[in-house]
Amino acid sequence: MSTNRESNVMAAAGAGECPNCRAPRPDLSTACPACGAPPLGPAEPGRPAAGAPARTGSITDALMQVRATDIEPYIGLRYLSKLFKFMALLLIVAMLAEIALGFREQGTAAIPTLLGVTTKLLGLAGLLWGAGDLAILMIDIGHDVRAARILIGRQAAHHIAEHHPEPHQRAGERAPRA
Repeated sequence: MSTNRESNVMAAAGAGECPNCRAPRPDLSTACPACGAPPLGPAEPGRPAAGAPARTGSITDALMQVRATDIEPYIGLRYLSKLFKFMALLLIVAMLAEIALGFREQGTAAIPTLLGVTTKLLGLAGLLWGAGDLAILMIDIGHDVRAARILIGRQAAHHIAEHHPEPHQRAGERAPRA
């Protein structure tokens, strides 16, 4: 999922709207009544999604849920990236103004001075633009780390359920139904 799409879904969910059709949708754990979009997950971390088999008392249930902190967007890094890129563009505009002013004041005699200034400003603007791209890269790395954390947690829960059965399963009893 692209970060732009992800932020649109998060914004719509926070506003109580369907991410697909923007119709009011207070419960995101059910299908959208307007467009039929699928549920986005359980409303509460401890509650299974609609249509999922209900299990009670399972140790692995809590491990299989995605925590709210696992889906928080990186708002600060995105603003930092935009700030660095804005500063780079501002330096380019300042460089163009410096070139225009140099030619207007001194004509072609300003070329050696303008080459040095232009090189410095272009280099600094490139570094700022690169720093903005590094902030975006840090966001992508954070998404990868979050996905890995969720997958490892689910693998651990699967391992626990497979190799360490719950007490009622050891005795041959059936799990209590909800």
